[in-house]
Amino acid sequence: MALLEFENIGIKGISAAVPKTVIDNYKYTEHFPAEDVKDIVDKVGIYERRFADENTCASDLCYHAAEKLIADMQIDKSEIDLLVFVSQTGDYRMPATSIILQDRLGLNKSTIAFDVNLGCSGFVYGLSIVYNFVQQNGIRKALLLDGETRSRVYSSKDRKTAFLFGDGGVAAIIEKGDEFGKSYFSLNSDGGRSSLIKVDAGGYRNPSTPETLKEKVVDEYGNIRSDEHGYMNGADVFNFVLAEVPKDIKRTFKFAEKDMSEPNYFVFHQANSYMNQYLQKKLKLEADKVPASVNKFGNTSSVSIPLTIVSELKDKLAGEKELFLCGFGVGMSWASALIKTNNCHVSDIVEI
Repeated sequence: MALLEFENIGIKGISAAVPKTVIDNYKYTEHFPAEDVKDIVDKVGIYERRFADENTCASDLCYHAAEKLIADMQIDKSEIDLLVFVSQTGDYRMPATSIILQDRLGLNKSTIAFDVNLGCSGFVYGLSIVYNFVQQNGIRKALLLDGETRSRVYSSKDRKTAFLFGDGGVAAIIEKGDEFGKSYFSLNSDGGRSSLIKVDAGGYRNPSTPETLKEKVVDEYGNIRSDEHGYMNGADVFNFVLAEVPKDIKRTFKFAEKDMSEPNYFVFHQANSYMNQYLQKKLKLEADKVPASVNKFGNTSSVSIPLTIVSELKDKLAGEKELFLCGFGVGMSWASALIKTNNCHVSDIVEI
């Protein structure tokens, strides 16, 4: 089992940037009847989302979040020794977007920089990777960037996904510090379920062709997408969450020798409101311990956990707090973490 423990490493500050364009899901009716739209929106509980314009990438959102955080915390950029960029919507196939961000942010050429290609579990995985590096003597400060423009991945003509996804970017500064105490991670993967959330074409296994870009009706309900749009088997994804996530959460607490009553907040991946409410009830958690942002930002994949922290916990992280984080989705991949913060700085959300 991939169970990890760290000591005296933690998040010192966190920020987020979102596009200024707000999508009212009830008015997202270009391809569907208004009454069908209302039923879908009411079911998933996603009322607004943010869409990046055609000139804005995930890296741009992360850049603005990072600049805001660095300025607010008065951080000396020369002390940032590591930059990790988590995303499945990078700027190019090559080079890695992290390398571009290292230069754009004005970080030293000696900075370690690399990308992590993971979806909904990506922020927790990214944290575990950064914690591993920061425990080394040669790392002073680390910058974890996580950004997605998921609005471009899915077809607006496929009702199974058209109302779910939004865009955003986050930045977190991670350092050593006695005030952080111990943290615990559980990391998991199941490639046998890789077809549940997938883009079939456009990579090197099935390269782009005129045919892969052609939109077509894909089912008896009249949903339309191309082979280069993402698709999701919602029922089987939910069954995956039922089978794996509560079990992993309990395993993480057992590993940490902690009780589920101890954390101040449980921050889950924001897949949809129904999923979060299920987990809250299944685990018998108090509602005010489970913040949610999916209603106003949609499913932003790996960005959703840190975006929820910034949007919902900004004024609630004074002093020492314990957070339980859990991300799950595309892969399939899932990850849990029990971490401590201490007077964590949370910047105001940037709109670009």
